[in-house]
Amino acid sequence: MKLRDKVAVITGGASGIGLAAARLFAQEGAKLVIGDTSDEGQQVVNTLMREGHEAMFVYTDVSKEAEVRGLMEAAVSRFGRVDVLFANAGIGEASPADEVPLEKWQRVMDVNLTGVFLSDKYAIQQMMKQGGGVIINNASILGHVGQNGVTSNAAAKGGVVNMTRSLGVTYAKEGIRINAVCPGYVETPMLADASEPERRALEEAHPIGRLGRAEEVAKAVLFLASDDASFVVGSSLMVDGGYTAQ
Repeated sequence: MKLRDKVAVITGGASGIGLAAARLFAQEGAKLVIGDTSDEGQQVVNTLMREGHEAMFVYTDVSKEAEVRGLMEAAVSRFGRVDVLFANAGIGEASPADEVPLEKWQRVMDVNLTGVFLSDKYAIQQMMKQGGGVIINNASILGHVGQNGVTSNAAAKGGVVNMTRSLGVTYAKEGIRINAVCPGYVETPMLADASEPERRALEEAHPIGRLGRAEEVAKAVLFLASDDASFVVGSSLMVDGGYTAQ
């Protein structure tokens, strides 16, 4: 029970890595607040509550400041505090720069970078009031390596990685530990439309020879959220099957 009685906010918690983290956090004793733009978030909460866990759902578009502020306020109103934030919400993009419409670039930035910033900002404000907390940002291997044909997401995830470093050193003395998790390619709905040749290429790109599982990333997030990582600040934890070690 590494998160017994901790209040954890997870953005993008209705599917993929966020859903896996929500399930694992609940098993480890956390009270869950799930923010997502999908109504499936309420179904996730209903399931968790039937299993005896405390949880709530707040519709949240992380690119909108008022909605992120409302998510944190709802968490505090219901549970009194925010101990853990997993800023996980994100969207995919894989296009070369000469083909990316400005609108698509901006939407990726709004969700994948600004959304993380806003989530961190309002969690930090609450954590400073209560004397500490933990934040984990979902970055990516794309924040560390270049990949052919990926533009907007690479820029956003690189921003998340370096923002995490800066926030980590800024707020460590406030008792707030801020780190990032950097998954490789993982079996999530984002890869649902990949062709079989594309999937094989992605599998072969990882020295371990396969794609990751959402549960594997969730366990790394749990480590960063728990006291087991009490001396880990401003880091980016690779969970990538050896992708960036090549």
